[in-house]
Amino acid sequence: MRITVFGATGQIGRQVVELLTGEGHDVVAASRQSGVDVLTSDGVADAVRDAHVLVDVLNSPSYEDEPVLEFFGTATRTLVSAARTAGVGHYVALSIVGVTRLPTSGYMRAKVAQETLIEASGLPYTIVRATQFIEFADMIVASLTDGDVVRVPDARIQPIAASEVAAHVARAAVGSPVGIVELGGPDTISFAELAEIVLARRGEQRTVVVDPDATYFGARVDDTSLVTGAGAVLGTIRFTNS
Repeated sequence: MRITVFGATGQIGRQVVELLTGEGHDVVAASRQSGVDVLTSDGVADAVRDAHVLVDVLNSPSYEDEPVLEFFGTATRTLVSAARTAGVGHYVALSIVGVTRLPTSGYMRAKVAQETLIEASGLPYTIVRATQFIEFADMIVASLTDGDVVRVPDARIQPIAASEVAAHVARAAVGSPVGIVELGGPDTISFAELAEIVLARRGEQRTVVVDPDATYFGARVDDTSLVTGAGAVLGTIRFTNS
């Protein structure tokens, strides 16, 4: 099977390419490094020529509201158009659990726009919505740190290993289109627990405070905002053991 992976040099993309190549598939690793630019369309048509599946694991270089919306809008329109022209039979994209529940987040609004374009494209698709990566835990805690205090929202989170996300995206690429599927870690924990585990691993002495005004990158969250619902696929790597 010929599969084109866009975002092939990113954290998930690299692993997806390795997994699919190891299974014997004909994989095109598309990125700016390979001369493919989804914002200008340079190299995109060549990258998807004769592809059976297009995998979109692109990410925006900016998380600011307007640039991130522009990035996902332009990139997705470019890929959808190229996929239609090439006769691609399956569009696979990576998104985020809770993406429709956090409208105050510019990044989430941009991902909703991406999903909407894919759903409206007429292409058979699978959108894998994943929870926050285990590998992002330090960054999340850093964003909540104010001096010697970590102010966390009164909410829960469900970390999943990036390797398990990549493995599921790779499986989706060789499977049939299923629409939207949720993927999460095996356990849900509070933001306070997440912070305490991260601080203990670093050997840092900071006070963790549950603050009703604390947000997740500017968005208010609760116990259901960032966790999977019924029927989700769950990973096996626990944050406490990672």
